[in-house]
Amino acid sequence: MSFKTAGLAALALGIAFTGSAYADRAPTPAELTKIEGVLKEAGFTKWKKIEVEDDEIEVDDAIDANGKQFDLELDPKTFAIVKRKAE
Repeated sequence: MSFKTAGLAALALGIAFTGSAYADRAPTPAELTKIEGVLKEAGFTKWKKIEVEDDEIEVDDAIDANGKQFDLELDPKTFAIVKRKAE
């Protein structure tokens, strides 16, 4: 195998592993139902974006009943809010 071929193979392998390890995705319909239920129960009335990762669920720009805006992190197993960051 030439250096060029080996280099291209290593690059392709690196991109494949890196892309899948850090890929965010939209929640499934079942996840979305649970997430929205938790958010509403916690007093949030609207939010912009929800992304699911391996170790957390991120909710961007969630607005509570008082009009305050937060970025939230939820546990992907329990769907509990584990972090609130005021904007």
